[in-house]
Amino acid sequence: MNVNEPVTTTTLPVLTSAPSGLRAILELPDSELVQWLEGIGQPAFRAKQIRRWLIQRRISSFDQMSDLPAALRQQLAASFRFSSFEAVGHQIAKDRTEKLLLQLQDGELVECVLMRDPDRRTVCISTQVGCAMGCVFCASGLLGVKRNLTAAEIFEQVLVLHRLMSDDEKITNIVVMGIGEPLANFRNLMQALSVLTSDDGFGLGARRITVSTVGLPEKIREFARSGQQYNLAVSLHAPNDPLRTEIVPVNRNIGIAEILDAADDYHEVTGRRISYEYVLLSGINDQAQHAEELASLLAGRTAHVNLIPMNGVSELVMTAPQEPQTRQFVSILERRGIPVTVRKRKGADIDAACGQLRLNRLDKG
Repeated sequence: MNVNEPVTTTTLPVLTSAPSGLRAILELPDSELVQWLEGIGQPAFRAKQIRRWLIQRRISSFDQMSDLPAALRQQLAASFRFSSFEAVGHQIAKDRTEKLLLQLQDGELVECVLMRDPDRRTVCISTQVGCAMGCVFCASGLLGVKRNLTAAEIFEQVLVLHRLMSDDEKITNIVVMGIGEPLANFRNLMQALSVLTSDDGFGLGARRITVSTVGLPEKIREFARSGQQYNLAVSLHAPNDPLRTEIVPVNRNIGIAEILDAADDYHEVTGRRISYEYVLLSGINDQAQHAEELASLLAGRTAHVNLIPMNGVSELVMTAPQEPQTRQFVSILERRGIPVTVRKRKGADIDAACGQLRLNRLDKG
């Protein structure tokens, strides 16, 4: 495969198919899997073997579980789906960013992304089918929200991306920044993160995981009480309430002050620095006065601003500012002592904007 050219396929040899109507095996609680095994005369310890294969190994079928009896592997294939979804779209960018379009068992679609840097491999995963937050620059919410993803549907995105990687690669970071508002699906999110961080699960450290939220104060406080040191990113996008309500309509019922108070509580409980994401929209929130306001808002806080030039979405008229405008915004924040980074664009030559690949597929019917 030539990684210097974008590639799009409609099917992938990542997962095996199964008869329709079967339940995905990772949707079963451990106790239910043990009960099923005992019902067919298999010892309970097989449950741990099966989950280890599914979560820690790069396999694509039950038949590859080589330390299980052949008869058990056949019974697994006849009784369960190997995965909660099927990969129906795959794009590879010139920078080797890979994006998957996943079709869930009910026919709904979500996306996940693998991003490669010299020193890390980061995956971005979704938590909902669609989004109810209504951010005006985002393709994810143009069709509203359909439903929450299950815990298995969330963490399995990490597993399917893990299978795409070469043997000498490993996932180093997870960002929960895909389709949906993670904290609006709090229970399933936390179950998924538990699988991803537990020693008998995927085994990634909590500090390697960042959860991005538009800002749901009570859920932020509940997230702080999880006892884990996850990173929190708040999608701010404006330095005052009138402008933020235009960009992020859900802000009308919340307000920036309440969000910042909750984020301050998160920092106090966890000790983790808060990232504030700010999508730069040309002529809307990218002016010098906006940078000055943002600096005043974050002064004295343990915060970092992550500036994000908008990814183009054909259905939207908004664009990213030109480079000089972005540099001016950065220089103002730096002069005021606010740590700031301009996010490097990944996958610019494919449907890189969150939700865009899904939207394009739905538009084609």
